[in-house]
Amino acid sequence: MGDVVEEPEGAAEAERAPAGEAAPPAPRPRRRGRTTLLIAAAVVLGVVAGTCAGYLVQADREPTKLPSLSQPVLAQAKGPGPEPLSAAQDRTLRTDGDLRKLLLKKPRDAKQADWVDADGWQDLAGYADNFKAPDGAFADLVGEEFRRAAVTGWEVGSTYTVEIRLVQYRQEQLLAAADASADGQYWAEEEGESENWAIPGTGDGRAYVYKAVDEVDLHFAVAHAWRGDIAMELWIYGSKPITKKTVMDLAERQMEQL
Repeated sequence: MGDVVEEPEGAAEAERAPAGEAAPPAPRPRRRGRTTLLIAAAVVLGVVAGTCAGYLVQADREPTKLPSLSQPVLAQAKGPGPEPLSAAQDRTLRTDGDLRKLLLKKPRDAKQADWVDADGWQDLAGYADNFKAPDGAFADLVGEEFRRAAVTGWEVGSTYTVEIRLVQYRQEQLLAAADASADGQYWAEEEGESENWAIPGTGDGRAYVYKAVDEVDLHFAVAHAWRGDIAMELWIYGSKPITKKTVMDLAERQMEQL
């Protein structure tokens, strides 16, 4: 095969030109990049010149004086300081004191339950025994910074029994009281079919009333709420249906104590 000879640019147009007319001149190749390079060079020179001018202007200025580090002395207020808050106003004074005093008192017609600890306190091991798996609960309570628990309970004839626990946490790392209340509500919902209501004034506190357990004809209700570093647990068991009014009244009055 012979070598392919490329036609010069514009040759085809020259061949197609009418006879007697001069062929148009071949276009000149364009030079690329020169304008771009000139613009880039101008930008660089402008930045350098501006920087140098800025240094020269700043060098000719007088140094700016820094403000004094010393501040004017403020006049101290005279007269007696405010009175410290009373125990009724300062919640911390109440909850750091004898926690048992914040528990509801048993009704006059009720009998103190003999299954409640005589001194009204439950330590870590004693409180963990309330759970189905005490060993696991003990380890969890250590991690949750359990501090102490106060408990009371009473029996109203043969109708029903009441148990109330106030569980206090140190809360140095965790908001354990809120978490404990949420866990209590989770298990309350897992217990079975119930009617439940929000406890007024507690944010997310809740009370539950369950249908009777057929095998033993046992009725029961629970309530869980929290305030500050204390979680409240309320349990009611009875041989007769427990009303909403009964559980809500006890739960509201106990939370008012906190």
